Amino acid sequence: MKLKIGILGTGRIAEKMAHTISLLEEAEVVAVAARDLVRARDFATQYNISKAYGSYSDLLADLEVELVYIATVHSVHYEQMMSCLQAGKHILCEKAFTCTVAEAEAVFAEANKRKLLVTEAVWTRFMPLVKELRQLRFSKPVGEIWGLTANLAYPVYETKERVRLPELGGGALLDVGIYPLTFASIVLGDDIKEIQSSAIYSDTGVDVQNSITLHYEAGQMAVLNSSVLSHSDRRGVLYCTGGYIEVENINNFESIAIFDNNHKQLEFIQRPEQLTGYEYEVQAVARAVQNGWLECPEMPQSETVRMMHLLDDTNVRGGGVLYSEEIQLDINIISLFYWLFCLCAAFLL
Repeated sequence: MKLKIGILGTGRIAEKMAHTISLLEEAEVVAVAARDLVRARDFATQYNISKAYGSYSDLLADLEVELVYIATVHSVHYEQMMSCLQAGKHILCEKAFTCTVAEAEAVFAEANKRKLLVTEAVWTRFMPLVKELRQLRFSKPVGEIWGLTANLAYPVYETKERVRLPELGGGALLDVGIYPLTFASIVLGDDIKEIQSSAIYSDTGVDVQNSITLHYEAGQMAVLNSSVLSHSDRRGVLYCTGGYIEVENINNFESIAIFDNNHKQLEFIQRPEQLTGYEYEVQAVARAVQNGWLECPEMPQSETVRMMHLLDDTNVRGGGVLYSEEIQLDINIISLFYWLFCLCAAFLL
């Protein structure tokens, strides 16, 4: 049976997912919701979806929907996932999963309690070439890997409000920085000894460019860059004792080319033909739901939490970026100290 999916949001990523699912046998989109009913109806018409809702709560009340794909801004993911779980829905949520580690852990705790699947939609984790990339560390086709560089950048700061505003979870780190970090994790693992980072901040307080250096316990180093101000070549390079390995497009792995120390290409691995690249995560969640799993092995809960910790540990947000729930926390703390001050003053008087 096909997995019945509802989509929250009607933006560009939702369009890509709706198109992808329309090409699959494993799943189908049965409903879409937006804050504007007209937009939802237009989206439903375009992708031949039978039901359109003008509120997210209406979609969650639809008994036909088994899994909800969340394609909204980062800052509302936590609230929406909690609502989905309370409605008994499985979840595939776009990155960044949440804005904080605490939110991610709370979502998974609630999902496990209710025995529902929740998976972060980091599409590169589900792609076929991931197996070859992981194997490079052990097969050592051109010797030991001692260094790695990776970058990803798109000039989206001026055109995307969700990137510009901290209250929407903006900035380069959460939007594109996750991909170089994920690439390093796939190739070199997670045994990180030290993290160094720097960033350039906009007048709204979000990071628009950042550079992160990871030092590993075994002595390797990964230098990672991301930006929302320009394009980059999206390349990942592994530096080895007997040559180097180039990965084309770390945001949608296209190929792996292996060179010796004389720059002679020894091997070239092309990715399999794909529909859009998003099909792999849909097929994975459909398989997981069918088997009654609470997580996808390609993107387990522990990996999402670990990456959230890593995002925090980069200190890129040291320039003063506060996301919505952190702003509210600061307001609550200030209010608490204010009332404590008033109470002490009244007592002394």
